[in-house]
Formats: sequence, C-alpha cells, structure tokens
Amino acid sequence: MSDKDVFVSVGRRKTAVARVRLTKGSGKLTVNGKPLADYCNTDQLSGLALRPLSVVDMASSVDATILVNGGGSFGQAGAISHGLARALEKFDPELRAPLKKAGLITRDGRSKERKKSGQPGARRRFQFSKR
Repeated sequence: MSDKDVFVSVGRRKTAVARVRLTKGSGKLTVNGKPLADYCNTDQLSGLALRPLSVVDMASSVDATILVNGGGSFGQAGAISHGLARALEKFDPELRAPLKKAGLITRDGRSKERKKSGQPGARRRFQFSKR
C-alpha cells in the first residue's frame, strides 16, 4: 500500500483530538487499538462517531485506524466523527457536499469557558450583599 492510498486527518471537539488514517478496505474500524464497538460502548456514541460513514454509505468500503485522546466519551465521539468526515473529503472530494449538508465538516467550536479571577466560575459572580 502506498502513501497515496492513506488519507490522514485530524478531528477535534471540546478538548478531544482524534487522528484518523483512512484506507480502502472492508469496514474495519479500530480506535486506540480496540474495535470501535468496544471503545464506543453505547449505541448513541457509536452512532455519533460513524455518522459520516452512514451519510455517504461507505461504512463497508473503508478501513480506519483512529487515535483519540483528551476530553470525555461524547467529546471523543464527536472528534472521531469530525476526523472521519475530513478524511472522507480527502478520499473523494465529491463527498464534500453531502457531508457539509449534514453539518459534519464544520468544527463545533463550543468548549468550556475559562474561569476568571475574582469570581467563582466562568460567569458566576460572588453573592452581592447590600448590608
């Protein structure tokens, strides 16, 4: 297999980062050395992670090796989804339109706002006492 057959991309969500290597194959997906079904232990998580493949009907024609770290389980599933969408776009540029229409190419920029000094949280203020 040459380097031209491997499509590498990075997906991000909150603090999770997923590095995806996509190749032509039979639908084998591994995440951090485990099968995807073992890593994403609920149907909701695996459905979120595999959404790009189901949108373009390529779940059984590509293999993916994914390394993901940071964040929680939903953030990691979102990062996997984003990384797969970007890798599929490199794999076949004509897939961009259906992936974009499903909202899978755009990175979800929402993340936790940092805590500011002089207050107990990101936006919360200490209780005001008039007297």
